[in-house]
Order: sequence, then C-alpha cells, then structure tokens
Amino acid sequence: MNATASPRKSRPGLVTAAGVAIILLSAGAALLPFVDRISGVRVVGTLLLAAGVVEMLAATLRDQTKFLALLAGAVTTLAGALFLLNPTTHFLPTISIVTAWLILRSLILGVTTLRVHGSVRRWIAISAATDLALGLLLLVGLSISTLIVTLFGPTPQMVASFAWILAISFVVTGMLLLEIASCEREAAGNE
Repeated sequence: MNATASPRKSRPGLVTAAGVAIILLSAGAALLPFVDRISGVRVVGTLLLAAGVVEMLAATLRDQTKFLALLAGAVTTLAGALFLLNPTTHFLPTISIVTAWLILRSLILGVTTLRVHGSVRRWIAISAATDLALGLLLLVGLSISTLIVTLFGPTPQMVASFAWILAISFVVTGMLLLEIASCEREAAGNE
C-alpha cells in the first residue's frame, strides 16, 4: 500500500466525523431559551465558530468544490467570530448577523450546486434552499421582531424560534457532510 492511498481511504471517516460533530452542535442551540442574553450570544458565537471550523476542515478533504466549501465554512466562522468579538445584548443585531450568514451561505452553496452531480448536488441544493428559506424567514420576521423587541424585549418564543433556525441549518449541513462521506466511501470502494 502506498502512502497516498491511506489518507484517501480515511477521508470518508473524517468527513463523517465532521458531519456528526455539526449535527451534535445543533443540540447546543437548544440551550438558547434557557440562558440569559449575554450567555446566549456567546453560545451562538461558539456554535457558529465551531461549525465553521469543522466545515472548513471537512472542505480541505474535498477534491471538487474545495474553494467554495472553504468559503461557506469561512462565512460561518466569520459569523461566529462577530458574535464572540462583539457580545452585544441586543436581540436584533444578533438576528441580522444570522440572517446575513444564512443568505450568504445559501448563495455560496447555490453556486456549488452548479459544479457537482448526483446525490451530493441534491444535498447541497437542499442545504442551500434550507439556509435561504431560514434567512428569508428571519428577514421577513425582522420587522415584526423589531416592534416586539422594542415594546417587550425578546420573548422566550422568539429566542426558541431563533434556536430552531440555527439547529435546522446545522442538521442539514451535517447531513450534507454525511452524504459527501458516503459518496467518498463508495468512490474509494470502486478504486
């Protein structure tokens, strides 16, 4: 066995681990309704930062669309860093960062779908559509949220909805990575 075969055969396992890690991070979003605003901002920042780093590490293992996958991970990492570097206690700037992250990430994934084929393309399209739908949902709800937060402060229902949006995006991203790992495993078996 030569030295180049071993890393190629270990890629599916590493991408699987990345997918599982991002799915597990989605569980952290469930903590948001139970923590105060400052802690919640730190939780969101940490979750996004960790997911972005994991996504970028998984992207380095890809042959196709490596740059776009790295870019999607970098956008997630940047969103997490914005939360951690500027831990504002205001709910609306938090929503704005996540809305921008989701929409930008969906655009990157949309371009990525043009460069791949098969089941991975389907899962990238699902991930892009999910992030776009969640981003638009936040964008449409932003004006309503502005009024509610201005009058009453962030309600537990709003925070819980926000937590679900993060969790859904993470789960779909994790599932995308699991599909990529499955395709890698299949390709390695055919060699």
